[in-house]
Amino acid sequence: MSENAPDIASLARQLETLRPSLLRLAQLQLRNAAWAEDAVSETLLAALQGAQRYRGTAQLKTWVVGILKHKVLDQLRHHTREPTLADAGDDEADELETLLYRRDGHFQEMPEPWTDPCGELQREQFFAVLEACMEHLPARQGRVFLMREWLEIDSATICQELGIASTNLWILLHRARLRLRECLQQNWFGDHES
Repeated sequence: MSENAPDIASLARQLETLRPSLLRLAQLQLRNAAWAEDAVSETLLAALQGAQRYRGTAQLKTWVVGILKHKVLDQLRHHTREPTLADAGDDEADELETLLYRRDGHFQEMPEPWTDPCGELQREQFFAVLEACMEHLPARQGRVFLMREWLEIDSATICQELGIASTNLWILLHRARLRLRECLQQNWFGDHES
C-alpha cells in the first residue's frame, strides 16, 4: 500500500460504508439482487486484496467504483453466456471483450489519475448529486443510460439484450438525458451560480 492508502482495518471500515452505494449502482444496472450482491462482494474482496495497489491519488470511492464497473461487466458476461440463452453461439461477447481488452488482457483505456483535491471534492459532490438524479430515473431509462454511458455497451447489443428497437433505445436515452439535465440543473448547477 502507498503512504496515502489506509491500513487494512481502516480500509475495511471505509468499504463497509460504501457498500450501500455500490449495491445501488450494481442493482440499477444488473436488475437482479443476487447478481448485484455478488458483484459488490467481489468488488469489496478485490479492493481488500488489492489494497497495496491503491495509491491514494483518487478518492477511495472512485477507485472502488472502477473495480465495481468491471465486476458488473463480469456478471453480465457470465449470465449472458448461460445456456438458457437462445443464441449461445453469438460472437457478441467476444466483440465486447475486444472493445474492452487489448490482446495482452489489459484494459484498452485506464482512467486518468485525479490529483487536484478541490477538484476531486467537487467531482465527488457532483457524482453524489448525479447518483441521486439517476435513482429518480424510471427503471428502464436508468438501465439503458447506464448500459450505454457507464458500461459503454454498443447500441446493437443493448437493443438485443433488452429486446427493443434502436428507435426506442434512442428515445429512452434522450428522455434519460433530459431528466438528468433537468435534475442536475435544479440540484447542482442552480446551487453553484453566483
